[in-house]
Amino acid sequence: MSGHSKWSTIKRAKGAADAKRGALFTKLARNISLAVKEGGGGGDPDMNFRLRIAIDQAKSNNMPQDSITRAIRRATGEGGEGMEDLAEVTYEGYGPSGGAILVKALTTNRNRTASEVRSAFNKGGGNLGEAGCVAWNFDSRGLITLEIDDEAVAEELIMTAIDAEAEDVNFEDGILEVYTAPENLLSVKSALEGEGAQPSSADVSMVPKTVVPLEDRAAEQTLRLLDTLEELADVQKAYTNADFPAEVLERYGSAA
Repeated sequence: MSGHSKWSTIKRAKGAADAKRGALFTKLARNISLAVKEGGGGGDPDMNFRLRIAIDQAKSNNMPQDSITRAIRRATGEGGEGMEDLAEVTYEGYGPSGGAILVKALTTNRNRTASEVRSAFNKGGGNLGEAGCVAWNFDSRGLITLEIDDEAVAEELIMTAIDAEAEDVNFEDGILEVYTAPENLLSVKSALEGEGAQPSSADVSMVPKTVVPLEDRAAEQTLRLLDTLEELADVQKAYTNADFPAEVLERYGSAA
């Protein structure tokens, strides 16, 4: 598996074991709120594709159903709860040795969030860039990840995914990655689940078109920078096109 893909897998494992569940649930609730606001169809997941994905992601992270329902009610203004004025903001920059970093944030205060993101880049050995400086190298794609030990099973799931209109697949080191058009994410996931598969994750992700290999020192600095960015309260996700050496990822994963 490439260093970039393996980093993504480790990040998901860390998120699943994250002790700061409150912070994670806050981010998931904000994601639901924005989906209600901008996904079309309001608070009805049957009419709002983006909300269905947000709810699915919340459930996969063990967010309680009551919390999910409360986030939807708050976003629609039901029950007398005030609507949070959230804005979706993208920041672009570079990590140590030039790896591209794309940061997605949801905020009620753009100035505060921009200051925090800029500070994280500066302290982490990177630099915040201008709008458009790295976004061109990322595509919005559905990404489903499954852990598969049996190669024959993986081959069957690959055929299922292709039949369900997946755009691309990759199977290495026991990890099957299925790429879809964003609007086909849930239908492809459902097809895989129909074959008894249990995806480790399924989300709309910013996938790099090309990757940049990093040497050990820059890789370690970049990993720390990505962690710092994702620990910010307003940051939903940080993406990179950095390709990390296997030995650095092994140390990083062991310390997770």
